[in-house]
Amino acid sequence: MQEDSVAIVDTLTQVYSQKWTGAEQIDQSNAFIHFMYSNNLIFVVLGVTLIIWAILLFFMFRVDKKVSSLEEKINTDQK
Repeated sequence: MQEDSVAIVDTLTQVYSQKWTGAEQIDQSNAFIHFMYSNNLIFVVLGVTLIIWAILLFFMFRVDKKVSSLEEKINTDQK
């Protein structure tokens, strides 16, 4: 039983310790693709995610400001 678990760990180490071979098969003549694969893709995904969150927060604050001004206008018109 102990030898089987060691064999599994060794197999996983061999499989995941090497570089992902999918990146080597892609044509890297495009500068954008070359940039994406020269850096870690996690940072690209993180950057895009942060940009999306920033845009969403910007629109939320903008809508909140407009709704607040409409509420104030309604309250002053009712008095």
